[in-house]
Amino acid sequence: MLFGKQINRYYLKHAPMLLLGVLVLIAVDYFQLLVPEFYQMVVDGINEGEVPVDGVLRPFDMDFLLEEICLPLIVVILIMVVGRFLWRICFFGSGIKVETDLRGRMFDHCKDLSQQYYQVNKVGGLMSLFTNDLETVQDCFGSGILSFCDALFLGGLALIKMAGVNLPMMLLSLIPMGSLLAVSTVVGKSLQKRWQTRQAAFSSLSDFSQESFSGIAVVKAFVKETKELMAFHKLNKENEDANISYTKASTLLNISVMLFVESVICVILGYGGYLVYSDVLTPGELVEFIGYFTAIVWPIMAISQLIEMRSRGKASLERITELLEAPIDVKDNETVTDVEHIAGDITCKNLTFTYPGGSYKVLEDVSFHIKAGENVGIIGKTGAGKTTLVDLILRTYNVPDGTLFLDGRDVNTLPIQTVRKFCAYVPQDNFLFSDTIGKNIAFASDSEDPALIKQAAELSDVHDNISEFTLGYDTVLGERGVTVSGGQKQRISIARALMKDASVLILDDSVSAVDVKTEKKILENLRTLRKGKTTILIAHRISTVEQMDKILFLEDGKLAAVGAHKELYDTCPAYRTMVELQKLESLGKEDRSND
Repeated sequence: MLFGKQINRYYLKHAPMLLLGVLVLIAVDYFQLLVPEFYQMVVDGINEGEVPVDGVLRPFDMDFLLEEICLPLIVVILIMVVGRFLWRICFFGSGIKVETDLRGRMFDHCKDLSQQYYQVNKVGGLMSLFTNDLETVQDCFGSGILSFCDALFLGGLALIKMAGVNLPMMLLSLIPMGSLLAVSTVVGKSLQKRWQTRQAAFSSLSDFSQESFSGIAVVKAFVKETKELMAFHKLNKENEDANISYTKASTLLNISVMLFVESVICVILGYGGYLVYSDVLTPGELVEFIGYFTAIVWPIMAISQLIEMRSRGKASLERITELLEAPIDVKDNETVTDVEHIAGDITCKNLTFTYPGGSYKVLEDVSFHIKAGENVGIIGKTGAGKTTLVDLILRTYNVPDGTLFLDGRDVNTLPIQTVRKFCAYVPQDNFLFSDTIGKNIAFASDSEDPALIKQAAELSDVHDNISEFTLGYDTVLGERGVTVSGGQKQRISIARALMKDASVLILDDSVSAVDVKTEKKILENLRTLRKGKTTILIAHRISTVEQMDKILFLEDGKLAAVGAHKELYDTCPAYRTMVELQKLESLGKEDRSND
């Protein structure tokens, strides 16, 4: 059995089903122990020619065999078959329900964890929790209760029956069992540590495999297949060693159990044979005693399995508990109040931000005001804090109180779900799901209207590219959208954001992979479509943001200047230098293309 903060509730929740399973199991164990009595009557009947029944000697003939042995035995067997079917449903069914509920709780908790958590914990390791560890816990819950109850009741009933046949022989047969329990306890502790090592090795292997397959294009481009293969071989060998180490300990436990079981059989045959020779026991009673001991072998095996199972389950449960108890860093405080609408007015007042666990300020004393309906560009060198700024608007990280306001309200007083509901976001990595193009575009909206999907694709200038595919919008994309080019991924992501028709649209360097002509068309469509709605566009090219109503120029985490393109060009030397450098770069590219 398995106990812990995250699993104890299920014993109470599934108590009726588990109690029914226990009652049925006890009944099966009781009827199972009637079988050796039939063996005793058959053996003694063959030897003596008559059998005592309820104090009366009856001749051992065909009538007796049918009435007192065969027909009752058939009834016992039928009861055992039906009972074993029922307790399997009770125990194993409850285990599967526990696994399902735990998986749901884990996924629900994962969706609320902050981005910081996923930067520390890799996908492969998390997936091993949802597969191997959950299956282990499920096995321990269902099979663990079965093993414990069967060992307790069948073992206890069998010992009582054995004592009824011959108490000294029963006590003698228990001596090796004490040694077995001592060995099992020591080995069980070792099993738990080895299982933890095994699961950690499997997580590392999963992490590496997931990253390698996701970055297979990079691996091939740099001809690093051999390097990856060697690294995988090393992790695979560590996983193999961990599995072998665990298997050795598990096998040692099983061998120890069998050793003690066989030693007890030797004791029973030796001492029991002597008792038969001395007329203390009849041959039938010795056979009956051996039948009871045969029945007790499974409880003994169940104890060893329970120890091994609990060692695995405890280690896996600890890993799952660590996930379920991981703190939700970004969450609503107690003072939040909802609003029906957010228009898109954004104000920053002396915003300073450092990443959790970071040692330097990513943003420092940033202040600006974006009116609802304005088109705003954010520009600056790599690492200037552009993406961090929009991440804070989206409440990806915790924002200091009194520094960021939406429609005049502190963003911390608004529910996170509401803030994100009225914002549409196109991230830098342009993540696409392994689904159809149409469903990827419709993902941000409650509607899958083909006309709206097509309209969003046309506005992002990707409709013509999609039409070239044989299946059009029904084309299924590969993992993370590898089926389409970088520019197509960006435009599909923009179409997805446009489908939401949100009050605030944030595009994080989302037109960097398209040509200037396509970029111009997309920006014109955005200005026309989103008139009266706030649009924030992060870019590295000045040409991308120069037509915006306002430009925020960030430099080393500080807001160096705010204003229209011409105003910044005239008043901000750093901005003017960036403009001139990009002009020179553009002229250089034109000269090279002419050559």
